[in-house]
Parts: sequence; C-alpha cells; structure tokens
Amino acid sequence: MAIVNRTPDSFHDKGRTFALESAIEAVRAAAGAGADWIDVGGVPFAPGPEVSAAEEIDRVLPVVEAARDLAVVSVDTFRPEVARAVIAAGAGVINDTSGLRDLAMADAVAGTDAQLVITHSLAAPRTLWPSPKYSDVTTEVRLFLKGGIKKALDRGVKPEQIIIDPGHDLNKNTYHSLELTRRLDEIAAIGYPLLVAVSNKDFIGETLDAPPPERLAGTLASVVYSVLHGARIVRVHDVRATVDAVRMTEAIMGWREPVYARHNV
Repeated sequence: MAIVNRTPDSFHDKGRTFALESAIEAVRAAAGAGADWIDVGGVPFAPGPEVSAAEEIDRVLPVVEAARDLAVVSVDTFRPEVARAVIAAGAGVINDTSGLRDLAMADAVAGTDAQLVITHSLAAPRTLWPSPKYSDVTTEVRLFLKGGIKKALDRGVKPEQIIIDPGHDLNKNTYHSLELTRRLDEIAAIGYPLLVAVSNKDFIGETLDAPPPERLAGTLASVVYSVLHGARIVRVHDVRATVDAVRMTEAIMGWREPVYARHNV
C-alpha cells in the first residue's frame, strides 16, 4: 500500500504531494513501482490546522479518480461523509485511523463492496495524548481491535470487509511500537487481514537515531519482520524498495516463484 498525501503538513513528505499534479504523478509512480493499493490522505492524524469535511473531499476525490484504474484505492479518513463520497467515486478501502469512534463510519461501508481498516489509537485524530500508558500494550490493542470488529459487524459490515491495524506510533511511544511489532503474531491471531503502517515512523528513527530521510533500512527490516509474523498489507512511502524486500521474503518462504532461474541451471 503506497502513501500519497494531499496535505501540506504530513510528518514524512512535508507537503511534497499536496499539489494535485504532484499527487497524481506520485500515484502513477507508485503503481509503476509495484504498489497494489494506494492510500490517499487529505488530513493528517496529528494535530494541525482545521480541515473541513468539504475541503478534505476536495483534496482526495480527484486523486481517487486518477488512481482507481491503476490500483486498489484506499482513503485515510475518519469522517463518514468523506467515506461515502470516495466510495461512490471508486475507492475500495476506507482506512479509518479513529478505530470506529464514529459508528456512522461502519454504516458508510456496510452494504458496499469497500473494505474497512479498523486502527487502534487512544485519542481521536487531530488531538494530543501525551505520555500514553499501557499495562500490556499488545493485549490492550488486541482487545480494542476485537471490540471494533464487533461494532462493525453489529452495524452490518461483513467479515470479509474488515482489515485490522495495530496503529504503530499512534498514541504509543517507541517501546510500545517495538513490543507491538515483536508480538505481532498475537494481533494476527485475531483472524482478520492485518495491515501494518510502520514506514519511516518515529519508533524507527528513535531506535536508530535516524532522521526521517534516513529510515529506509529500518523500515524494510520492520516490514520484513511484520510479514513473517502475519502482516499481509504494508503501508509505505518507498514503494520499489519495499516491493523488492517483500517479494524476496515471499520467495524465501516459498510463497513466490523467482521471475527467472538461470544461475547454475
């Protein structure tokens, strides 16, 4: 899953794809580099200037329309009205970083062909939660996700529509995110497709003392570990390198054939 943000204040790309032309160019590049899904965002999770629902729709809708014939399109939003608009425009996934705080999000997805990502976080998007505390982060995330799944099912979302995401770094410190990754099997054991969004995040930067532009190696290590422990969707900025790392992992595990085999044949 490639990331294309139409925001001026994203933590990693700092507005590089905020302009519509740049966002559409990034969509085409991601699809060409091997992305199966493209995740379009119009509002960051972190606090920042207010963005209305109408403005968010204006930001993401043209990118959805440009991407829908190239890959599965996901939209990162916590607003049901945005979800309804982008599903109507051809989005196949709603990536809800709020963890279904608004049950109308489940209503927006129920009865459609779209999938719904339920993500763990303690605070609502755009709000601070300083110094988050957990007695057992993996267990608490697991219980939260199971609760979100039940809410979605109760509102008519079908099991095959649901994807889960433990929410690395979302209201979690570096130790929390490292432990979640280490115990990712316990999240995968919930039994729904597992998405991880680890790309260039602060838990990697703080572990390696690496600023955002120097986190690719740490990201790839985190992605490969996550795939080996149950992740089936990886949300990333650096598509080509990640595609190569994941395909190599799949080949080693016997899940993928080499493109060709000439050496010593």
